Amino acid sequence: MANRKSIVTLAEAQSLPFWRRPVFLLMLMAFAMPIAFATWNALLNNFVIEKARFTGVEIGWLHTLREVPGFLAVGVIVVIMYMREQVLATVALLLLGVATALTGFFPTLGGILTLTMLSSLGFHYYETVNQSLQLQWIDKARAPQTIGWIVGIGSAASLMAYGLLVVTWKTFELQYTTVYLAAGGFTALVALFAFFAYPQFESPHPQIRTFVLRRRYWLYYALQFMAGARRQIFIVFAAFMMVERFHFEVQQITALMMLNFIANMLFAPLMGRAVARWGERRALIFEYVGLIGVFVCYGGIYAFGWGVALAAALYVIDHLLFALAFALKTYFQKIADPQDIAPTAAVAFTINHIAAVFLPAALGYLWVRSPGAVFALAAIMAGLSLALALLIPRHPEKGRETVLSRACRA
Repeated sequence: MANRKSIVTLAEAQSLPFWRRPVFLLMLMAFAMPIAFATWNALLNNFVIEKARFTGVEIGWLHTLREVPGFLAVGVIVVIMYMREQVLATVALLLLGVATALTGFFPTLGGILTLTMLSSLGFHYYETVNQSLQLQWIDKARAPQTIGWIVGIGSAASLMAYGLLVVTWKTFELQYTTVYLAAGGFTALVALFAFFAYPQFESPHPQIRTFVLRRRYWLYYALQFMAGARRQIFIVFAAFMMVERFHFEVQQITALMMLNFIANMLFAPLMGRAVARWGERRALIFEYVGLIGVFVCYGGIYAFGWGVALAAALYVIDHLLFALAFALKTYFQKIADPQDIAPTAAVAFTINHIAAVFLPAALGYLWVRSPGAVFALAAIMAGLSLALALLIPRHPEKGRETVLSRACRA
């Protein structure tokens, strides 16, 4: 915990060297987190099959348990009653790093599930608080551009992690323990550096440290729920389709993921500028129209036998469109009471993960019968999101949360 002498207001922080300012801290943590997470994700399937002899039953339980901390992200509100958000962000990042570092040493069902729960707790609590800090520390006028750069930095870190694995795994005959230890250790060290090297930054608007669920944020909640549902379909079934239907091997899937991150690294800052210029309403409408087209084409792959090149292109476009989701953050930043940002970020993260508790398992049964029907359902979800996005005003603000708001003028 920081003493009063180490607390610096956001205005005072502008006189610090750039590397010690709040925005640089956000960028540093955005770089550190994917090193552990992307490495864990890249090695997971091979590790659990080769070392722990997982079947579909065990991997299903692992992914179910991995999403539980996201669903319980509302617990952040309780934690920040006793701990500053900035401290919680670094502690959660440290937990993610340490749990990842230890993963290779416990190749059993119990060990993997335990460390997955711990790393997921670190990941989801970090992400919840990180979203809150971004909206508190970044000026509204610069938020889309700055968040776009932060997204790009995270993509660059993921790209670096995947690239190093592709180049070094076979060349140096690396072991799972070595790679997990190196990646998790790096993230943990950055978390410790972030904790000790930076003062505690004080937002001008103290956050409410209780549960907040406001009627006027209903559109934001609805959009978060739909975003979480669509995300699950993409995460669970898009890559699975590449393996099941087109027989992609590990290096091909990894190359496709690397291509995604290159695209995000290059285009996320441009997307930020586009959101700043055209507004959240147009950005989200563009995203959802694009996603409808992507999911319809996914279904066409099964209905009409379209080829692997289109499937790979759709996978990249799908991932790129999801990067526009930060427009949802800046929409909320414009309509929210500043003191509501932290508790609402926790509530929204929980809402976003409601679908993760039941949707993958339920759609798994539908997938066996008709993969095209899964993507048709995803297209319908994107259509519902589009209808909700049309309710966002061109210039959202407090009192003008939706086009239905009394204070909203045409």
